[in-house]
Amino acid sequence: MTDETVALRPVREADLPVLERFLTDPDAVGPFQWYGYPDPGRFRRRWAENGLLGEDGGQLIVTTGDAPLGFVAWRKVVVSPSTHCWNIGAQLLPEARGRGIGSRAQLQLVRYLFAHTPVMRVEADTEAENIAEQRALEKAGFTREGVLRGIVFRDGRWRDGVAYSVLRGDPLPAHT
Repeated sequence: MTDETVALRPVREADLPVLERFLTDPDAVGPFQWYGYPDPGRFRRRWAENGLLGEDGGQLIVTTGDAPLGFVAWRKVVVSPSTHCWNIGAQLLPEARGRGIGSRAQLQLVRYLFAHTPVMRVEADTEAENIAEQRALEKAGFTREGVLRGIVFRDGRWRDGVAYSVLRGDPLPAHT
């Protein structure tokens, strides 16, 4: 999947050190995604199990050219016994931020999920203070739905979030 210079592809074993950097380097994840040191082997175990692609979610590497710049991910959110939607997110290395790569990668992921799964809704959320991610989601065609008060605990305090969604049939930008 390619959109201009940004591409999404399955995770390769050689990409695992990049993913592990997001688990061990606070500077790599940035101020809105650092929640302390998690299990550093989780990506390797999941990659060995299913290549980080499963029925309930997955991860794809974001690239421009051959270099991995981060990843996009999605997970199933069960809404009712017969309905689910996808919740997506993106994480880019510091050198890839601020260049529109995240918006293009998230737009490609939305298109991919609508093309290959029957869901009606793809949602995303971010901290209320993360203005850059809110802009990226809006550029990717998401609609802001509202504030989620006290939704996430990070760096010693509870923080508000902002919910976004895009529905199948919503107009998506041709590109970002």
